[in-house]
Amino acid sequence: MMSRTMVLAVAAALVVGFYAGFILRPVIAPLPMPSASRSVAVAAAPAEPRETQYFLANLDEARRVTAQCRDGSGRGDECANAERAIIEAESRERFKRFRER
Repeated sequence: MMSRTMVLAVAAALVVGFYAGFILRPVIAPLPMPSASRSVAVAAAPAEPRETQYFLANLDEARRVTAQCRDGSGRGDECANAERAIIEAESRERFKRFRER
């Protein structure tokens, strides 16, 4: 069985930890932003790059994005996803032709 001092030490540690959570809460989880500055933060966030599945469904768009990337006016992750979609579509087409022989 646990000794009386061990029980008191565990209880004291729990109490100290509980109050430390209240004291450190503003540091750990800051208060939410006011609504005016929240809309600015959302508007300033960059758009997510389109995924490979999107470009597989829209190969013309993938070719256009790939051409823009070669010119230097495209975006990083979107360039890779468009390139990957074109390669996969061409690979499927080659495999289809191979199976028809």
